[in-house]
Amino acid sequence: MSSFRRFRRLRQNEAIRSFVRENELHASDFIYPVFAVAGKNMKVPVKSMPGICQYSLDRIDEEIDRVVAAGIPAILIFGIPDHKDDVASGAYDHHGVTQEAIRHIKERYPDLIIIADVCLCEYTSTGHCGMVDKKGYVMNDETLPLLTKTAVSMAEAGADIVAPSDMMDGRVAAIREGLDKAGFMLTPILSYSAKFASAYYGPFRDAAESAPKFGDRKSYQMDPANSREAMREIEDDLEEGADMIIVKPAMAYLDIMKEARRRFEVPLIAYNVSGEYAMIKAAAQNGWIDEKRITLETLTGMKRAGADRIITYHAIEAAGWLCE
Repeated sequence: MSSFRRFRRLRQNEAIRSFVRENELHASDFIYPVFAVAGKNMKVPVKSMPGICQYSLDRIDEEIDRVVAAGIPAILIFGIPDHKDDVASGAYDHHGVTQEAIRHIKERYPDLIIIADVCLCEYTSTGHCGMVDKKGYVMNDETLPLLTKTAVSMAEAGADIVAPSDMMDGRVAAIREGLDKAGFMLTPILSYSAKFASAYYGPFRDAAESAPKFGDRKSYQMDPANSREAMREIEDDLEEGADMIIVKPAMAYLDIMKEARRRFEVPLIAYNVSGEYAMIKAAAQNGWIDEKRITLETLTGMKRAGADRIITYHAIEAAGWLCE
């Protein structure tokens, strides 16, 4: 009788490995970020994110067609307006770039789930996620009404889900109340509950043109060193009415995801952020890694840690690789 277990019996070929595999990726696991920009005939490559572009409304179908063809069920939409001001008026403008993009996409692709990012950073002249006082401090309570107006305007435009990413305290409760009063009681809130003040966001700020003009976001986004605080953030957002939660970033925060999965029985979304994407792309372009294998292994790790869905810029390519 053998004195040790032979784990290799279940690893001997791909058919056996596939048969006993604990976690699998599917195109239906992915959410693809899309950047809508004001203007016409615009397809603007994001230099720090190879393969990612900003699209004007008259060309955005080029990107959405690829999403639908890949079998990806949902997009996360961001808007880049042609005008920014101190009160982020473009964020809640009925005819704002994001609202018009949502209307267009929903009319053309009615079965595609549209998740609208709710934040002010793309629309403020300061680049911060909230209103700023004369001393440069990002004000919390004064920001909540504008976030609520933004969420309601996006729901009115046809967004299936709203996703507040600003990290102001109490914003989920304010948005839930605003949506309900406006008749959108069935619009779910996907909250960026555990969003850290991370250096991994750099390329996104190129894509969304949302870098802060001064200071940083450490007074409202979470300290990367804290995990227990993340659980309190998630718990509070759920109590305020969030239906789903996001952990952001993903790769360096798999412990947060794993603990959130253990504690909370709600849909959990990993955000595989821009810096994570850019690092893989840069290494692949230099011939240092196998891009396909690294990407699929990375995304599998997020699912293994407990993510039900993954927001990722790799989505279209990864969906294609999964079909090979």
